[in-house]
Amino acid sequence: MLDHTLDVRLTDITIPGHGSVTTRTYNGAVPGPTLRVRAGDTLRLTQVNGLPPNPPHEGGHNTPHNPNSFNLHTHGMHVSPSGEADNVMREFAPRTADEAAADVAEPQYTTTVEVPADHPAGTYWYHPHVHGSTAEQIVGGMAGVIVVEGDVDEVPEIAAAADVVVCINELKFKDGKVPAFTSGTWVTGIRSTFTVNGAVNPTLTLRPGEVQRWRLVAATAFTGLRLTVAGSDGTMTVHQIAQDGVTFGVPVAREMVELDMGNRADVLIRGAQPGTYELRAENVPGPLMTIEVSGPSVEPAMELPAFLPPGRPPLDVSDIINPDADREVLFHSDARVFTGAFPNAFRMLGTNATPAADPDGNLSRDPVYGLFDSEYINHTLRLDTVERWTVRTDETVHAFNHPFHLHTNQVLLTHRNGERLDPPVWHDTIGIPGGTPGQSITFLVKYQDFTGRSMAHCHHLQHEDLGMMQTVDYVES
Repeated sequence: MLDHTLDVRLTDITIPGHGSVTTRTYNGAVPGPTLRVRAGDTLRLTQVNGLPPNPPHEGGHNTPHNPNSFNLHTHGMHVSPSGEADNVMREFAPRTADEAAADVAEPQYTTTVEVPADHPAGTYWYHPHVHGSTAEQIVGGMAGVIVVEGDVDEVPEIAAAADVVVCINELKFKDGKVPAFTSGTWVTGIRSTFTVNGAVNPTLTLRPGEVQRWRLVAATAFTGLRLTVAGSDGTMTVHQIAQDGVTFGVPVAREMVELDMGNRADVLIRGAQPGTYELRAENVPGPLMTIEVSGPSVEPAMELPAFLPPGRPPLDVSDIINPDADREVLFHSDARVFTGAFPNAFRMLGTNATPAADPDGNLSRDPVYGLFDSEYINHTLRLDTVERWTVRTDETVHAFNHPFHLHTNQVLLTHRNGERLDPPVWHDTIGIPGGTPGQSITFLVKYQDFTGRSMAHCHHLQHEDLGMMQTVDYVES
């Protein structure tokens, strides 16, 4: 049992270049504490809502609201989505104005997650997921890392390496605070500040010949990260050993690691020539982290593992037995559908999209077609069945990315843009950039172990808060 308290309240933190900033935090820091468990453990979190009362809200449910309500999503973990577990249907509300005036005790909420005995060892993360408030809270720093320890950690070459969490937060501040999400241009109007473990461009030391294990976490709401480690002598190769919490069969050497919003990658990096290197992300000004390769060399150089205990067995199309096993999702946006500060409609179309208010009318102008409706079940998913999903975007701008995230069950990416991946790769979040045509992905997924309602959505969190989300219902076969 890991029994922990997460205290959420407005905190003054210092961000270099911004000075003192008031933001919502877990336990007074950005990011929140790293939580370490093992398969078979119970994670019990007591969450205190010390935030102010929610301001009044007069808009619809697919506009930002209740910025001081939250809940807890254990992103990527294969755990129950029901009851007091990874249930994003819950709302941990603050005191009302009357309760605060009467000095009523701050409310406390409990999340209890039973980690299955066969849960893959790997890197996951937690963040709030109340519809309408997620983006504003995460760009204020409400996020933390979950490490599930297990078999891969016992591989001798990995056990000998330093275990370094590299949590990359994307923060947005103005005038000493996180501004309220009040318009559709809020995201582009404020430049992002990127921190690693709460610091702007911290320095990490690596000895020549030393191997470290980095747990890279993209705790970002709006920006994907194409990561490289480069210095004056060129780019350092990293060896990826896991994606989204699932271990590979063998390490894969890479010059670049691509993380979309919500992704994680575990990599091994070995110190090369002494010098100064930088962890950089394409299209992000300045380094995320500085790496000083210095000090006495490790002799002989630390080894890299040749093989790894694979985190999940693969799936195959031959595992599909039900005739209606194919689902399609289209990420689509329509401009100027609504009046007011949020004019654009961010829709998820395709198989069983949320029905239109007027099915015979102009669907591009419809106020509910393809938008999130908490009372509508978009996908009924039966346990122990394997299905194939194709998800695409019709965005024409490459940088306009709609990462697809399915809660509760990992998915096996088999094709991108119709081309087969060899080998396929397990994910819980998959980036889908725009273009002409926009990209597409195909994955296999087996629904296992847990029943209850949960979500499939775009992990560009502004889009999710504005309606680019669907309800899935896991049911018994």
